[in-house]
Amino acid sequence: MFKIKMTVYGRVQGVGFRYFVISTAEQCGDIYGRVWNDADGSVVILAQSQTAQRLNQFETLIRQGPKRNPFAKVTYLERIPAAFDDFTDFKLTYNT
Repeated sequence: MFKIKMTVYGRVQGVGFRYFVISTAEQCGDIYGRVWNDADGSVVILAQSQTAQRLNQFETLIRQGPKRNPFAKVTYLERIPAAFDDFTDFKLTYNT
């Protein structure tokens, strides 16, 4: 299982970005995890997949941001390997 933590910076709060993340995970398939707003204005994503390629595809789409919302803008994305319990779905959460 491949697991990563992404922290996304830019105009990513108050623009539906977390829902975009969930939708993108569903679009990619085989991506499970959690997403939440952080106090510093970023959005944090924990994501896992059976393949690194699928996670890379997911990250590429997240970096591009939602095409339907011109107000959302990703300026920087930090990706690091992570260790966390396995997820069986992808949900929005309000705490870590």
